[in-house]
Amino acid sequence: MRWSSRNATDCSNGPISARCRHQRRLANGAVVVVAGVASTLDLDHLRAAADQSATLRAALLRHRLAIYAQIQQTAGCNAAHPVESRLAQCLLQTYDLSGCDRLVLTQESMAQMIGARRNSVSLVAHTLQQANLIHYSRGHIEIADPDGLSRATCECYAAVKARYNRLLCPRRLP
Repeated sequence: MRWSSRNATDCSNGPISARCRHQRRLANGAVVVVAGVASTLDLDHLRAAADQSATLRAALLRHRLAIYAQIQQTAGCNAAHPVESRLAQCLLQTYDLSGCDRLVLTQESMAQMIGARRNSVSLVAHTLQQANLIHYSRGHIEIADPDGLSRATCECYAAVKARYNRLLCPRRLP
Protein backbone atom coordinates (compact mmCIF):
# COMPACT_ATOMS: atom_id res chain seq x y z
CA MET A 1 0.00 0.00 0.00
CA ARG A 2 1.28 3.46 -0.90
CA TRP A 3 0.75 6.17 1.72
CA SER A 4 0.37 9.83 0.99
CA SER A 5 -1.01 12.85 2.77
CA ARG A 6 -1.80 16.48 2.09
CA ASN A 7 1.02 18.80 2.94
CA ALA A 8 -0.62 22.03 1.89
CA THR A 9 -3.81 23.37 0.39
CA ASP A 10 -3.42 26.18 -2.10
CA CYS A 11 -5.93 28.88 -2.97
CA SER A 12 -7.33 29.32 -6.45
CA ASN A 13 -5.14 32.35 -7.10
CA GLY A 14 -1.95 30.73 -5.78
CA PRO A 15 1.00 30.11 -8.07
CA ILE A 16 1.69 26.38 -7.67
CA SER A 17 4.85 26.63 -9.74
CA ALA A 18 6.26 29.36 -7.51
CA ARG A 19 7.71 26.71 -5.26
CA CYS A 20 9.84 25.40 -8.14
CA ARG A 21 11.39 28.75 -9.08
CA HIS A 22 14.93 27.43 -8.72
CA GLN A 23 14.43 23.85 -9.84
CA ARG A 24 13.29 22.10 -12.99
CA ARG A 25 11.64 19.10 -11.33
CA LEU A 26 9.16 19.03 -8.48
CA ALA A 27 9.82 16.77 -5.53
CA ASN A 28 6.07 16.47 -5.03
CA GLY A 29 2.87 16.72 -7.02
CA ALA A 30 -0.31 18.72 -7.04
CA VAL A 31 -3.81 17.30 -7.04
CA VAL A 32 -6.85 19.37 -7.97
CA VAL A 33 -9.70 18.66 -5.56
CA VAL A 34 -12.16 21.38 -6.57
CA ALA A 35 -13.02 22.17 -10.19
CA GLY A 36 -11.87 25.49 -11.51
CA VAL A 37 -9.73 27.24 -14.09
CA ALA A 38 -5.96 26.77 -14.15
CA SER A 39 -3.17 28.11 -16.28
CA THR A 40 0.36 26.97 -16.91
CA LEU A 41 3.36 29.17 -17.35
CA ASP A 42 6.78 28.25 -18.66
CA LEU A 43 9.29 28.34 -15.81
CA ASP A 44 11.71 30.49 -17.81
CA HIS A 45 8.96 33.06 -18.44
CA LEU A 46 8.11 33.11 -14.73
CA ARG A 47 11.77 33.62 -13.85
CA ALA A 48 12.11 36.44 -16.37
CA ALA A 49 8.98 38.16 -15.08
CA ALA A 50 10.11 37.77 -11.46
CA ASP A 51 13.55 39.15 -12.32
CA GLN A 52 11.90 42.28 -13.74
CA SER A 53 9.23 42.82 -11.08
CA ALA A 54 9.84 43.36 -7.39
CA THR A 55 6.07 43.12 -6.86
CA LEU A 56 5.91 39.67 -8.45
CA ARG A 57 8.99 38.50 -6.51
CA ALA A 58 7.38 39.66 -3.27
CA ALA A 59 4.09 37.91 -4.12
CA LEU A 60 5.92 34.66 -4.94
CA LEU A 61 7.87 34.89 -1.69
CA ARG A 62 4.71 35.52 0.36
CA HIS A 63 3.08 32.52 -1.29
CA ARG A 64 6.10 30.33 -0.60
CA LEU A 65 6.20 31.42 3.05
CA ALA A 66 2.50 30.64 3.47
CA ILE A 67 2.88 27.20 1.89
CA TYR A 68 5.96 26.36 3.99
CA ALA A 69 4.20 27.43 7.17
CA GLN A 70 1.20 25.31 6.24
CA ILE A 71 3.40 22.29 5.51
CA GLN A 72 5.02 22.61 8.94
CA GLN A 73 1.67 23.03 10.67
CA THR A 74 0.15 20.08 8.76
CA ALA A 75 3.04 17.78 9.66
CA GLY A 76 2.57 18.52 13.35
CA CYS A 77 -1.20 18.28 13.06
CA ASN A 78 -1.07 14.88 11.34
CA ALA A 79 1.19 13.59 14.12
CA ALA A 80 -0.65 15.07 17.10
CA HIS A 81 -4.35 15.54 16.39
CA PRO A 82 -7.25 13.12 15.91
CA VAL A 83 -8.86 12.32 12.56
CA GLU A 84 -11.97 14.34 13.50
CA SER A 85 -10.15 17.65 13.79
CA ARG A 86 -7.90 16.96 10.78
CA LEU A 87 -10.86 16.16 8.52
CA ALA A 88 -12.77 19.22 9.71
CA GLN A 89 -9.68 21.37 9.09
CA CYS A 90 -9.12 19.93 5.62
CA LEU A 91 -12.75 20.46 4.60
CA LEU A 92 -12.79 24.02 5.92
CA GLN A 93 -9.53 24.95 4.22
CA THR A 94 -10.86 23.60 0.94
CA TYR A 95 -14.12 25.51 1.51
CA ASP A 96 -12.31 28.75 2.42
CA LEU A 97 -9.82 28.69 -0.41
CA SER A 98 -12.18 27.52 -3.15
CA GLY A 99 -15.20 29.60 -2.20
CA CYS A 100 -17.32 26.48 -2.84
CA ASP A 101 -19.59 24.93 -0.23
CA ARG A 102 -20.14 21.85 -2.41
CA LEU A 103 -17.08 19.68 -2.78
CA VAL A 104 -16.57 16.54 -4.82
CA LEU A 105 -14.37 14.36 -2.60
CA THR A 106 -14.39 10.62 -2.06
CA GLN A 107 -13.65 9.09 1.31
CA GLU A 108 -10.47 7.65 -0.20
CA SER A 109 -9.25 11.08 -1.37
CA MET A 110 -10.09 12.63 2.01
CA ALA A 111 -8.22 9.81 3.75
CA GLN A 112 -5.16 10.47 1.59
CA MET A 113 -5.39 14.21 2.22
CA ILE A 114 -5.29 13.82 6.01
CA GLY A 115 -3.11 10.70 6.25
CA ALA A 116 -5.82 8.45 7.68
CA ARG A 117 -7.58 5.22 6.79
CA ARG A 118 -10.70 5.37 4.64
CA ASN A 119 -12.84 3.63 7.26
CA SER A 120 -11.80 6.26 9.84
CA VAL A 121 -12.85 9.02 7.44
CA SER A 122 -16.16 7.23 6.87
CA LEU A 123 -16.89 7.16 10.61
CA VAL A 124 -15.88 10.80 11.09
CA ALA A 125 -17.87 11.98 8.06
CA HIS A 126 -20.90 10.19 9.47
CA THR A 127 -20.39 11.90 12.84
CA LEU A 128 -20.04 15.32 11.20
CA GLN A 129 -23.19 14.67 9.18
CA GLN A 130 -25.13 13.60 12.28
CA ALA A 131 -24.12 16.92 13.86
CA ASN A 132 -25.47 18.74 10.74
CA LEU A 133 -22.04 20.20 10.01
CA ILE A 134 -21.82 18.59 6.57
CA HIS A 135 -24.09 16.71 4.20
CA TYR A 136 -22.30 13.78 2.62
CA SER A 137 -23.44 11.43 -0.12
CA ARG A 138 -21.28 9.24 -2.40
CA GLY A 139 -18.37 11.54 -3.04
CA HIS A 140 -20.27 14.82 -2.64
CA ILE A 141 -19.88 16.97 0.46
CA GLU A 142 -21.78 20.12 1.27
CA ILE A 143 -20.44 22.31 4.06
CA ALA A 144 -23.70 22.95 5.92
CA ASP A 145 -22.37 24.81 8.97
CA PRO A 146 -18.92 26.35 8.51
CA ASP A 147 -18.93 27.91 11.99
CA GLY A 148 -19.85 24.61 13.60
CA LEU A 149 -17.25 22.79 11.53
CA SER A 150 -14.69 25.37 12.65
CA ARG A 151 -15.38 24.41 16.27
CA ALA A 152 -14.56 20.79 15.39
CA THR A 153 -11.05 21.70 14.20
CA CYS A 154 -7.89 21.91 16.25
CA GLU A 155 -5.90 25.11 16.67
CA CYS A 156 -4.02 24.34 13.45
CA TYR A 157 -6.91 25.56 11.29
CA ALA A 158 -6.88 29.03 12.87
CA ALA A 159 -3.07 29.21 12.72
CA VAL A 160 -2.94 28.39 9.00
CA LYS A 161 -5.87 30.68 8.21
CA ALA A 162 -4.27 33.58 10.07
CA ARG A 163 -1.00 33.07 8.18
CA TYR A 164 -2.84 33.03 4.84
CA ASN A 165 -4.76 36.16 5.80
CA ARG A 166 -1.53 37.95 6.71
CA LEU A 167 0.48 36.88 3.70
CA LEU A 168 -1.80 36.22 0.76
CA CYS A 169 -5.41 37.15 0.57
CA PRO A 170 -6.75 39.30 3.41
CA ARG A 171 -10.02 40.03 1.62
CA ARG A 172 -10.56 36.40 0.55
CA LEU A 173 -10.85 34.71 3.96
CA PRO A 174 -13.22 36.29 6.47
